[in-house]
Amino acid sequence: MADDEPQNPPQQDPLEQDEPHQDDGLDFAKSARKAAGSGPGKALRRTSGRDLFKRSSVPRSAGAHPDERDPQLLDSAMSRLISQHGWELDLRVQAVFGRWAELVGDEVATHCTPQSFGDTRLVVRTDSTAWATQLKLLSPTLVKRLNEELGHGTVTAIEILGPHLPHWKKGRFTSRDGRGPRDTYG
Repeated sequence: MADDEPQNPPQQDPLEQDEPHQDDGLDFAKSARKAAGSGPGKALRRTSGRDLFKRSSVPRSAGAHPDERDPQLLDSAMSRLISQHGWELDLRVQAVFGRWAELVGDEVATHCTPQSFGDTRLVVRTDSTAWATQLKLLSPTLVKRLNEELGHGTVTAIEILGPHLPHWKKGRFTSRDGRGPRDTYG
């Protein structure tokens, strides 16, 4: 060190100035507790890179018993996620849409497809008016089968829509009670 630099005397901790030093080591514990501002029974943890103490909650020790912090199987973790977000019914309905041919049979599935599900009402679109009529006759059996898969009371009604037909309205003027195109389209 250079002679012209002033030497700084070592600074004492301000907490140690208040109380005399004790040989049993309790003075350090008391000063640490005072510095952290925590009372007796509160846990202390060091902040990263600093000599300051702060309050923190000590996590429960799992010990030999399993708890939520342990590694979980993917199936149980996904089940918990689905139940927390209330996605059970949506997933079951989408599974039914995916297995539509298995539930209603191949012949019916080739002529009608599920469109949407909401408020216990299933909307099904058919490719012809004849299949729409046939599906209306089969709807009580279909409701029973879907409720077996989804749970009782999930589907209360099936709305059956016919095929998408061309409309003959061209322009903004129409005549009421007109005769129309005269075809049944299916």
